[in-house]
Amino acid sequence: MKVNVYSMEGEVKGDIELPAIFNEEFRPDLIKRAVISSQTARVQPWGNDPMAGKRTTAESWGSGRGVARVRRIKNGVRAAFGPMSIGGRQAHPTRAEKNHHERINIKERRFAIRSAVAATSDKELVENRGHKVGDIEQLPIIVEDAFCECKTTAETREVFKKLGVFDDITRAKEGKKIRAGKGKTRGRKYKKVKGPLVVVGEDKGISLAARNHAGVDVVVVENLNAELLAPGTHSGRLTIFTESAIEKLGGLFQ
Repeated sequence: MKVNVYSMEGEVKGDIELPAIFNEEFRPDLIKRAVISSQTARVQPWGNDPMAGKRTTAESWGSGRGVARVRRIKNGVRAAFGPMSIGGRQAHPTRAEKNHHERINIKERRFAIRSAVAATSDKELVENRGHKVGDIEQLPIIVEDAFCECKTTAETREVFKKLGVFDDITRAKEGKKIRAGKGKTRGRKYKKVKGPLVVVGEDKGISLAARNHAGVDVVVVENLNAELLAPGTHSGRLTIFTESAIEKLGGLFQ
């Protein structure tokens, strides 16, 4: 299937043949597994010292004394070591050796990425995810490679407006909210909305130019992953590809 290629001015410059990856079967189950695997790979294991509360010479008095058989400190009656004791161990402590990483097979991960890429061309999925695509004629949006050479936020702002995606960036900016509950005191005070994803063949300054836009992510096509294409495991992210990215995409994730 051929789709239009847009210039920096938002005008149709030509067309390009989409690679077979855009015809991949939609598998939300695999996409979810791949995203969770990516997220859990970043979990920093932590836990208590296995010997915490156990460094004591306390011993039990045994039976026949009319008291509980818990361990007691020497020359005293105060209990020690047990989880109900002052300074004792925890009953069920967090274990640092626990493995939080949900693994996924390589072929499944590649299949998930292909499926997530195909989902970016489905307008219904993109709209259901919350993106504003009312004035956009086709998905995915493909722009000329000169877009990769943008160096300032002002340049990218004009391109986004002419491509019709700036409304979605505004939605992402206005969607920033304070998180409910105790999570706001744990380094994650704000909940942010994801906007468009820009996939380029080569980064020639576009990442610096686009990073000030709310919700916008920029990635080189070789570094695509399921989490970028389907944040929060929800497929159908509004995505802008450059010509070179589309050409390279045909030979990746096979």
